[in-house]
Amino acid sequence: MTPEMVVDFAKQAITLTIMVGMPMLGLGMLVGLSVSIFQATTSIQEMTLTFVPKILAVLFGLLYFSPWMLNKIVTFTQDIFSNIPVYIR
Repeated sequence: MTPEMVVDFAKQAITLTIMVGMPMLGLGMLVGLSVSIFQATTSIQEMTLTFVPKILAVLFGLLYFSPWMLNKIVTFTQDIFSNIPVYIR
């Protein structure tokens, strides 16, 4: 296994991790920003108000995006297993 193959493998793994995590992080960020703007305009400073909507948004996002995420992860894993003979050389 050459150093270029290791770097390419690591690049693919990091890219997949970012692609799979971005929908949940994006939803959490958008909901958090919306709640923060709501709190700033209404002067409500309740700490628990930020957590519950973020948790629910990430949960619903996970339910919605899980087939796509699972497909990406399974394809990456199948690609790794099918290329084991190439990695061994």
